[in-house]
Amino acid sequence: MGRSALLLGALPARPQARGDGVIYWFRTDLRVGDNLALAAASASAARLLPVYCHDPAADTPTRWGFTRRGAHRRTFLDAALTDLDAALRARGSRLLQVRGAAADVLPALARALGTDRVACEAIAAPEEVDELASLRAAGLQVQAVWQSTMLDPGLLPFEVEALPKVFTDFRRAVEMAGVLPAAPLAPLAALPPCPSLDQLPGMVQVGGGPCQALRPERGYEGCGEAAFPWWRPEFAGGERAALAHLASYFASARPRHYKVTRNGLSGVDFSSKFSPWLAQGALSPRVVFAALRRHEAEQGASDGSYWLWFELLWRDYFRFLHLQHGRRLYRARGLGDGASPPAHDPAAFEAWCAGRTGQAFVDAGMRELAATGWLSNRMRQVVASYLIHDLGCDWRAGAAWFEAQLVDYDTYSNQGNWLYIAGRGTDPRGGRRFDPDGQAARYDADGDYRARWLGAHRHAGRSA
Repeated sequence: MGRSALLLGALPARPQARGDGVIYWFRTDLRVGDNLALAAASASAARLLPVYCHDPAADTPTRWGFTRRGAHRRTFLDAALTDLDAALRARGSRLLQVRGAAADVLPALARALGTDRVACEAIAAPEEVDELASLRAAGLQVQAVWQSTMLDPGLLPFEVEALPKVFTDFRRAVEMAGVLPAAPLAPLAALPPCPSLDQLPGMVQVGGGPCQALRPERGYEGCGEAAFPWWRPEFAGGERAALAHLASYFASARPRHYKVTRNGLSGVDFSSKFSPWLAQGALSPRVVFAALRRHEAEQGASDGSYWLWFELLWRDYFRFLHLQHGRRLYRARGLGDGASPPAHDPAAFEAWCAGRTGQAFVDAGMRELAATGWLSNRMRQVVASYLIHDLGCDWRAGAAWFEAQLVDYDTYSNQGNWLYIAGRGTDPRGGRRFDPDGQAARYDADGDYRARWLGAHRHAGRSA
């Protein structure tokens, strides 16, 4: 189907199913501002039940021996859900948090409420597509609205199915055609009333109270400071903190210097730090773009402000790749039909996860990740390259570890970046190997980063 029409859609103007109620299923769109799916559902429903499903699968061991969502991600998510519930209550509604897979929870809720209508965000990753298929197989009418990209797929200068194979070609085509994001929707002032929750059969409700944030260790052996300290209120999960950070960032001179500072390793100011909120959907990319344009109008455009647009385009590109390729991105060989199966060394992988490979620069990065749930973009590339090209491990294991650890985990970008490094995605070079010694000499010449995360007396590894 052209323009990915299968995933793009809006709710009908009036209910077409039993009753007048709609279940709104929050997925990775934990916000009330610029939420197209929520706005469409609210316009068509006399009653609206906002729901978030805590899928137990996220807390069960993977094939690699660890759970899919670690403590940092769980706590950051809890803060976002608490913030979302407060925003919904301010609009006459509330958030129902239920433990269970959506395929089990939502049909049961629909029966209890006398409706068969569910509205949600469309997500193009295989597991999320399967979730929608299960709901429809259970008899539910599901209207999924695409809203996670800055640019509307239907306005691109090509069909999504004909997406350029290389990002640079994609970017040039978009810029030459003058494609820009639509203005973001204003936050809804009110929501349809929430149905009574008193008679929900067999529902295990969770959440609903203030988040008790986990304060992680400052680092191994007392060293290190987090570049994204999400346990501090100004970096907490949720739309309120996201919008405050957005305003603060664009009111400063940081955007002007972004291109120069973006490869930094330490500190909260070297990069925008939008990604954690974008990943959980607490922040819309269209809202970010609108703020970027206001900044340029007030303070002038710069190389730094252009590079923020450039990075937002990369984020979109990984999402459009999912619309184009779907499950092929999750194969061991990725998009390379002739690629050999990836090798794997379990002992080397375990050492990599623990930050005990003996390569000091890599180990510093892995210890920062484990201690804080954050890693700079530069270090992500370095440690991913080392796992694949130096340790000879399966790229999928590394992607799974990032999924468990990163507070800004995003299935689209995570998958796209790991495929890119492994040479199994769209990179024309056929893979990217980063020499850790050269990277350390360039980005940590004084050894400060290694000292932060390994200890001043312990960074005498191979890249010291």
